[in-house]
Amino acid sequence: MSNGSRRDFLRGGFLRRSKTSTVETPASSIPAPPSRPGRLLPILRPPGALPEAEFMSACTRCGECIKACPHGAIRPAGSRFREATGTPAVLPFDAPCRMCADTPCITACGPAALFRTPGAGLPVMGHASIQAFNCLAHQGTTCSSCSERCPVPGAIRVNDGKPSVDASLCTGCGVCQHVCPAPANAVLLVPSRRDPASRPHG
Repeated sequence: MSNGSRRDFLRGGFLRRSKTSTVETPASSIPAPPSRPGRLLPILRPPGALPEAEFMSACTRCGECIKACPHGAIRPAGSRFREATGTPAVLPFDAPCRMCADTPCITACGPAALFRTPGAGLPVMGHASIQAFNCLAHQGTTCSSCSERCPVPGAIRVNDGKPSVDASLCTGCGVCQHVCPAPANAVLLVPSRRDPASRPHG
């Protein structure tokens, strides 16, 4: 049998089998992917929030802190936050915290899920950092949006036209992230990991 005849013979056999003996795999026999425990998304809480587990236990979702915020910066967390849905959160892309000196959100919180230690400085919500590869100023374009709008003096320093965040002063309010004009936002904002021991007693 020539090579051409052999190819035609094999091809014909394949077509006959594919038309008459198609085998479907039952869906029930396909193993499901292993389940993984859900992970909560990092969430930026209002100023003075308790450590996350304690906050979730104390917060009643009453919405008083949301009503008290004069800038509309505190919003109910959306469904993507799963168990935290409806609890107060700050979403800087929509509206950052303006770090009010009198912290009306803390005053309004009846269950004390938000608190402020007497004599302490501004409550720390998180920490921001400038991602140089996305930052217009770091890439040679003149831009000073974050340093001009930051509400905490000295938290964003500018050297040779390039901004950087002083972690010792940053409160994580998110203003810099909100005003960043870069096509790919250059500000990374990470919620703080609050120390349970910092909760006031009595």
